[in-house]
Amino acid sequence: MKKIQRHLPFAGSTLVFWFLLAGSLLTAEEALILTPKPGSAPRINGARIFGVRPGSPFLYTIPATGKRPLRFEVEGLPQGLKVNRETGQITGHLEQRGQFSVVLKATNQYGTARLLFKIVCGDTLALTPHMGWNSWYIWENHVTDEIMRKAAEAMVKSDLINHGWMYVNIDDCWAVKPGSDDPTLQGEERDGQGKVNSNKRFPDMKALTDSIHSLGLKAGIYTSPGPRTCAGHVGAYQHEEQDVLRFVEWGFDFLKYDWCSYEEIAKNPDRATLQKPYRQIGELLKKQPRDIVLNLCQYGMGDVWNWGKEVGGQSWRTAGDLGGSFEGIPAALFRDGFDVYANNNLHLHGGPGGWNDPDYLLLGFLSNWKGQIAPTPMTPNEQYSQVSLWSLVAAPLILSGDITRLDEFTLSLLSNDEVIEVNQDPLGKPGKRISKDGLLEVWAREMEDGSRAVGLFNRGEGVIPVTARWTDLGISGKQTVRDIWRQKNLGTFEKQFQVSVPRHGVVLVRLLPNQ
Repeated sequence: MKKIQRHLPFAGSTLVFWFLLAGSLLTAEEALILTPKPGSAPRINGARIFGVRPGSPFLYTIPATGKRPLRFEVEGLPQGLKVNRETGQITGHLEQRGQFSVVLKATNQYGTARLLFKIVCGDTLALTPHMGWNSWYIWENHVTDEIMRKAAEAMVKSDLINHGWMYVNIDDCWAVKPGSDDPTLQGEERDGQGKVNSNKRFPDMKALTDSIHSLGLKAGIYTSPGPRTCAGHVGAYQHEEQDVLRFVEWGFDFLKYDWCSYEEIAKNPDRATLQKPYRQIGELLKKQPRDIVLNLCQYGMGDVWNWGKEVGGQSWRTAGDLGGSFEGIPAALFRDGFDVYANNNLHLHGGPGGWNDPDYLLLGFLSNWKGQIAPTPMTPNEQYSQVSLWSLVAAPLILSGDITRLDEFTLSLLSNDEVIEVNQDPLGKPGKRISKDGLLEVWAREMEDGSRAVGLFNRGEGVIPVTARWTDLGISGKQTVRDIWRQKNLGTFEKQFQVSVPRHGVVLVRLLPNQ
C-alpha cells in the first residue's frame, strides 16, 4: 500500500510530496514548473475556431498574453460583430450563416501578433472542447453569488482568460432546497409561471451573469432532469421548458444536466429511457434565442458516447465522479481516465460539437469531503499526466479547484499555451492509446498541421524509459521532436523517440516531419 504525506505550501514555495512504498522511503517529488513565462511581445492563444448559432448573442474574448496595454483589431469581421480595442471582446449578433475567416491582431510596444481565426455561424456549438471552471469540488454545497463573482474575477486576474479559459459554472445548490432548516436555502421553489427560483444565496442571477459577461467570460448553471438535484435542491422534472426559459432569461451560456434523482423516474432504464430526458432538454435548448452548451452528466450509462451528440449534448461524462473519494482521486485518474477511454475506443466518438468528458481537472485546493480544504492528493507528476491526457483526448478542460488561490505550480499547469493548443486543435480529432507495455503507455493525437502530439506515460513505480515508435504512430522519416511542456525542441529523431519518464508521470511532445 502506498501512503502519501501532503505538505501545505508556504509563500513562494513549491509543493513537495514524500512517498512510502512497503514501509520504505522512496524520494521527494518536487512540483517542478516546466511552463515558461509568457514574454513581453504579444501572443494570441486558445482556439482558432468558434461556433455560434444565427441570432444568438456573440461573446468571445481574444486570449492574448504580452505586456499591457494591448490594442486589439480584427480584420474581416463580419457584419453584426464588433471588437472592443481595449479588452479584445468581440460582441454582437450574426444573422447570416456561413464560415468567416478573420485575422485577430494584438499589438503593444514590442510588436503585433496575428492569428487566423474562423467564425462558424450554423447549428454546431463547441467546435473545440470547453475551457473553464466549476464550483463543485471546492465549494460543493457552500456556493454563493459572492463565490461565483470572485471566481470570475480570479479568472481574469490570474490571466487564465488570456490563455483561452472562458466558462464560470455554478454546480449544484443554487436552487431552493425543500425541507432545509437553513434559511438561506429556503423560499418559493418556483414563480407563478412555474419557472425555478434561486435560493437566497443567489439574490439576483441576471446581475450575476451580467457581471461575468462584462469581464468577457461566459456563465454556466446546473440542474437535474429529476425532481431533485444530487444535493436535494429543486430539479427540472415536469418543468423542463420553464426552467430552460429561466436560464435564457438569466443569461446563462452552459448547462450541466445531472441524472441524480431521475433514477426515481426511470428505474432499470433501457437506452431509449436513458436518452429521453437529454433528448428533451436538447430539443428545448435548440429553440432558444441564446446559445447554451449542454453537458450530459450521467456517468457513462448506456455507452453515452454512442448517442450523446445525437440527443443534443456538446459533451458527456464517460464515467463516475473523478473526485467521489478525495483519497481515491489518483487511482480514479488512471481507471476512469486512461482505462475507460482506451477500453471503449472513445476516440471514435468525440469531435467538433461533441466531446468525451472524463470529469474535471482536480488541481490546486479541493474539498476533502470532511469540511476541510486540502491540496489535491495527486502528485505533481500525476497532475501533469491529467492535463496531458485530457489535452490529447480532446476532453473539456474544466478546473474545479480553488481558482482564487492558484499557486505558481497549479497556474503553470493551466497556462501552457502549447499544451492548450493541443487540446484546442481545430481538426478536433481526439487522440488514442497507440501502444501499451505493461504500465507504460503511449498516446497520440493527429493535429491539423499534420504533426502528432504524443504522450509517453509511466503508470508504474520509479523512472522507466518509454518508447514511441514511428510504426505505431503511422509516420516515417526524420521528425523534429518538441517538448510541449518545456516549449523547446529536443532534436531530430528517426524511427522512434525514447525518454525516461518518472513515476506516474508523462513526457508530452509534438512530432513535426523534417522538410
